[in-house]
Amino acid sequence: MMDKHPSSELMENALQKMKEMIDANATVGEPITTADGMTLIPVSKVSYGFAGGGSDLPQKSENKKGFGGGIGAGVNITPIAFIIAKDDKVDLLYVTPTAMTSVDRIIEMVPDVMDKVNDFMTKDKNKDKDIDE
Repeated sequence: MMDKHPSSELMENALQKMKEMIDANATVGEPITTADGMTLIPVSKVSYGFAGGGSDLPQKSENKKGFGGGIGAGVNITPIAFIIAKDDKVDLLYVTPTAMTSVDRIIEMVPDVMDKVNDFMTKDKNKDKDIDE
């Protein structure tokens, strides 16, 4: 069996540490319940970066192996919103308005649109019942 190259060991160690850092709770945090029954769930944007490299170095003696290398990793966690749940209502409250993309704005509008469609359909059904009677 061949010995692992030192750069391979560096990469494996760094990736193992990254796996330990990656956690679903970093993106969607633990729910917090207030005294009045409101539940707050923090939502964050998580970015990871990873880089590594190495080189075999020439040696004067043939019995020695030379290697130089390094690994770097980083994580950035940015809070972007809170999911707020109370009774039967759920809202999304952004920390900063700039965190909201066009898709986020559309998704945020969906419950209001659904409520309006539901109200319209209910009124339309009630109008049909009044006509039949």
